[in-house]
Amino acid sequence: MSQDDTSAEVQKAREKAGFQILSSRLAYKNPWTAVREDIIIHPSGKKGLYGVVERGTFAVIMPVHANGDVSLIQQFRYPIGKRLWEFPMGMWETKDNVKAEELALGELREETGLIANELIPAGTLYQGAGYSTQKGYVFLARDLVRGEAEREETESDITVHDMPLDVFEDMIKKGEITCMVTIAAFAQIRARGLI
Repeated sequence: MSQDDTSAEVQKAREKAGFQILSSRLAYKNPWTAVREDIIIHPSGKKGLYGVVERGTFAVIMPVHANGDVSLIQQFRYPIGKRLWEFPMGMWETKDNVKAEELALGELREETGLIANELIPAGTLYQGAGYSTQKGYVFLARDLVRGEAEREETESDITVHDMPLDVFEDMIKKGEITCMVTIAAFAQIRARGLI
């Protein structure tokens, strides 16, 4: 659950929307993900089932260098069997109540080795709100200093690539960048006039 969404608030919102929870059980849990199964009654009165994927808060960061280049990572995504172009992003499953800014700076350094001296909040987003509780915070990182990446063992295949902004945008147009979080974060940053 994200820092600013509490279980009580979510439950109250469900009830206000007309949902009734008949039962709830934890179906699966690992350090990154929990799956809960709720038996519910929809506002229409029909009985149903909701599988809810619970994941921690994440941060996604668009690093922009002084010359206007953007840094992206590329990594293999096991569930779909493809390497994807993405902004640096992630969550810390071993730390609770981490501020979004701390998470963003940590993920940026961990995956790319970049240290941001300026971090600008650009919005929030939900990843898969139809099935998941995971909330993300979007940041623009500037005034970057390049250092050594501090990747976890599971991130050893990550490669970092700097490219001009127009090349990045062209990759989106051509369908070469398909990570929805990266595209949504870019849209928020662009819509706010930050780039």
